Amino acid sequence: QVQLVESGGGLVQAGGSLRLSCAASGRTFSTYTMGWFRQAPGKEREFLAFISWIYSTTYYADSLKGRFTISRDNAKNTVYLQMNSLKPEDTAVYYCAASRRGRDYTYAYAYEYWGQGTQVTVSS
Repeated sequence: QVQLVESGGGLVQAGGSLRLSCAASGRTFSTYTMGWFRQAPGKEREFLAFISWIYSTTYYADSLKGRFTISRDNAKNTVYLQMNSLKPEDTAVYYCAASRRGRDYTYAYAYEYWGQGTQVTVSS
């Protein structure tokens, strides 16, 4: 069992930055691939990025165009999402998730555990 708690969301002006954190419980954090997703009102949950458990390989949604960076600190059981050059369309609830499925990490169904989400609001 893994419990995930996101933090770091809030209100920011367009062009600003935020760093989201996701703290995981349990001693097996390092064996999970971690992903970030977001969901805006009336829209489907959208994949943003994942970081693998081995070698910390990263992969991003094309739509992010290099604005977001995912990282992890296994000693702290934490995964991060650094978000730069934020836009009003980035407004959403942001979720972290954990998976040991081994594949399909760009899809929500691949993740066994989810956090409760943190709200990010970008004003114009």
